[in-house]
Amino acid sequence: MFVNNNPYPQSVFFSSSNYVVSHLYKLSSTVSHFFALRPENEKLHLQNADLKNRIAELENRIALFEEQYGIEIPDYVFAEKDFRFIPANVLRNSTTRTRNFITLNKGIRDGVSEGMGVINAQGVVGVVTTVSNRFSTVISVLNPMSQISSKIVRNNQIGPLVWDGLDYRYALLSDIPRHVELQVGDTIVTSGLTPIFPTGVPIGVIDQFSIGEGDSFYTIRVRLAVNFRTISSASVFYYKNRDEQITLENRRN
Repeated sequence: MFVNNNPYPQSVFFSSSNYVVSHLYKLSSTVSHFFALRPENEKLHLQNADLKNRIAELENRIALFEEQYGIEIPDYVFAEKDFRFIPANVLRNSTTRTRNFITLNKGIRDGVSEGMGVINAQGVVGVVTTVSNRFSTVISVLNPMSQISSKIVRNNQIGPLVWDGLDYRYALLSDIPRHVELQVGDTIVTSGLTPIFPTGVPIGVIDQFSIGEGDSFYTIRVRLAVNFRTISSASVFYYKNRDEQITLENRRN
């Protein structure tokens, strides 16, 4: 009654109520947006995988065209054709154990099998170790049992990348001889020498390096491209001719 019968309190009341209501709408919108992030992220993840598959298809067509017309085809085209990416969500992940693993929500029915490489938008994540019908486990880069064939982009020097179990942000690159010129910030990518990963997937950058007076190889610390503490999605690298290549190489050995 007081507010309804007095103009000034009435104006103050409605002004205040409008302020409160507008903030409630803003809060409601923020909450709604928060709960919409997960499906939106899922859509972006699927779109990203679809774009990668389209790129792979275009590269395959270019390779076939060049082959048909007798044009010299670079080695990397042969190495990376006939592949696609299988999008997956991370269900479980560890970064603080001596041997870390990741669980994905994709398995045999989705085309995933043991030995396939796993990446995300940042870079290399790991390699599939075990598979069930609907799920798969991945041996993370943060696992001393994992070895990733790596290449320094600036000079094409190749060596294995292994985690030393100390810090989830770093791993060690070895077998780089002392005569090679290195710089802090040099980019490290996958070498493409195995059918697990395509060539050129980011792994990280050189954070620091050293070599003893009598040593033949550097000790190189690499800052990893992937933040394993925040990883929520990944893509499994499906290479059509992987089994054939592995069988042939095993027969040779």
